[in-house]
Amino acid sequence: MTYPIKAFNLPTLNGLSEKQIKVHLALYEGYVKHANLIMEKLAAVRAGTLELDAYIVAELRRRFAFEFDGMRMHEYYFTQFEGGSVPSSADSALAKAVAEKYGSTSLTTGGSGLEAHVKEVAGSRGIGWVVVYADPSAQTLHAVFVNDHEVGQLSGLPIILALDLWEHAFMVDYVPAEKKNYIEAFFSNLNWSVVEKRFEEAK
Repeated sequence: MTYPIKAFNLPTLNGLSEKQIKVHLALYEGYVKHANLIMEKLAAVRAGTLELDAYIVAELRRRFAFEFDGMRMHEYYFTQFEGGSVPSSADSALAKAVAEKYGSTSLTTGGSGLEAHVKEVAGSRGIGWVVVYADPSAQTLHAVFVNDHEVGQLSGLPIILALDLWEHAFMVDYVPAEKKNYIEAFFSNLNWSVVEKRFEEAK
């Protein structure tokens, strides 16, 4: 099998130019292509039609996590923009979980709530991702800074929100010192119904 390059139905985005999105999508496509290439090479080794040094095979296996997670994290990222900006629902299961975690029913406003926490985590120095996970067994949420998408993920937890903070996600439109402006643009385009649906499916 091969993984397809997904086509995302993206509207015109506020604060994120068409050129920025085009550059970012090309990077996503590279992850898909390389994940498929590694699978193809390893399958050929197993079938005996390709001979590679054991060290090279081991490195390809390690590299697969980088390519696969890069592919999948970008699919989470871009899907969140489909359908355009949609506000959160105060009656959603996610809003109730946010109220229990942060003492506020608001996902998006004020100094508390999920969006405020994600922005706080996103202020961490460095490049990487902010990933919000649902933890069904503990009935809670975790917002985590992940430096490298193949390292540091919370094992087994469903992802409900992914914010790409690698410079390729914003450097066409913003310099590093303007990262906060990019984060504001991200949330201004976020379809919260996608995030809420992921949370519902994680239960």
